[in-house]
Amino acid sequence: MSIIIRKGTENDVPQALNLVKELAVFENAPTEVEVNIQEMTNSGFGKNKLFDFFVLEKENEIIGIALYYYKYSTWKGRCLFLEDIIVTEEERKNGYGKLLFNEVAKIAQKEKVKRMEWQVLDWNEAAINFYKKYDSNFDAEWINCKLNFEQLQSFDEGKKS
Repeated sequence: MSIIIRKGTENDVPQALNLVKELAVFENAPTEVEVNIQEMTNSGFGKNKLFDFFVLEKENEIIGIALYYYKYSTWKGRCLFLEDIIVTEEERKNGYGKLLFNEVAKIAQKEKVKRMEWQVLDWNEAAINFYKKYDSNFDAEWINCKLNFEQLQSFDEGKKS
């Protein structure tokens, strides 16, 4: 059985996007994926590159990805954010998520970032147990906040007090 982990290429974007859509189904949000191949290609390989990713191939078929990017902490400095590890449903529980996680951690180590961060849904017991094996810090103190596209488009600082 041939397993290869390598940096993702432009040609991998369609398969990576299919895995993103599969993750959305798993997370009970199949209609939430708005990104398309062109946008993902521009964001990953364009002039203003925003992310990198690894692909995991089994027998020349992409069955997993790990997508990450850099962020900046005002207290710590440069950090790496692991956006997603996705392994196709048929291949989960075979250790492939661990292989992808390890590759991203090696990048964080090599780049000497101050912190590697990610999020996990509170109901995803399998993922929580996976991250516990790494002695990860689970932060119950911080609350995730966001404004969606529609909120940003209708944002009016004068209306908020």
